[in-house]
Amino acid sequence: MITQETLTHLWLHLGWPLLRLLIYLAIGLLAALFIESLNWTRKLAVVARPLTKLGHLSPLTGASFSVCFFSGMAANTMLAEGYNNQQLSRKELILANLFNSLPSNFLHLPTTFFIAVPIIKGAAFIYIGLTVSAAVLRTLFIALLGRVLLPVDNSESVQTELPPAPANPFRSALRNSLKRFKRRIRKIVSYTVPIYILFYALTEAGFFTAAERFMGQHLSWLSWLSPQALSILTFQMAAEFTAGLAAAGALLANGSMRMEEIVLVLLIGNILSSPIRAIRHQYPYYAGIFKPVLAAELIFFSQSFRALSIALVAILYYFLAM
Repeated sequence: MITQETLTHLWLHLGWPLLRLLIYLAIGLLAALFIESLNWTRKLAVVARPLTKLGHLSPLTGASFSVCFFSGMAANTMLAEGYNNQQLSRKELILANLFNSLPSNFLHLPTTFFIAVPIIKGAAFIYIGLTVSAAVLRTLFIALLGRVLLPVDNSESVQTELPPAPANPFRSALRNSLKRFKRRIRKIVSYTVPIYILFYALTEAGFFTAAERFMGQHLSWLSWLSPQALSILTFQMAAEFTAGLAAAGALLANGSMRMEEIVLVLLIGNILSSPIRAIRHQYPYYAGIFKPVLAAELIFFSQSFRALSIALVAILYYFLAM
């Protein structure tokens, strides 16, 4: 028998989060279609023009880069629409998704900053500065990679023109967007809902908690770190980033660890804990925007590049500060 408590739990942990995700996806899709219908792609691309020109990336990629500062979902939806309309090759789609690493990082920066500063104080500025530096390195590297892999004339590619009504272009663009939105949203929902429910079931069964706990308990290969540092990693991976911060703050306050050690162990924890959380939180909505196999491929590349860039800045920091 289903009790009121069970229904409340389902609503709070499945129904409402899923509904909220679908609302955000719908808003992102509508915004992306509206921008495309108004042919604003080139105007938005001006912000990223120096980098896209360097990387032979198309104006659509530049526009998604600009939009990503405000909405990652809208930016990814723009890329998915461009790929479906054959405005982007598969190669450029992967590069464009990686290229958006910098604005995507800035989206979460305020939350991370205002949580970290009160807990680990000055170490927060160094930690955030290093993660932002890693994002800048990723974006610059992708621009250079695009310069090698993409054709020279790609950055001047012609966008598909959608003819607006001369009297009222906004109304025409909105009408065209809504027409395409109805067709596209059905496909997004058909992928997102079952995948989200599956991942909810895995979460309730304790799959992700067990995976994170397993990783947190098998850190013997990091024996070169102090026991205090390993305790931060365990909290950061078995619970969440805030738990790791709390442990780091306590150890910093009582003088058990230096600020430099705190920063380094948080960077290592960032690398180790991100993949499982990316699969858990990113994949359900990525699979709604892109096809499931392509979504997995994009997450794999983004997490790999992210881990490598953070590892690089962590190694540099280790030799410069430790």
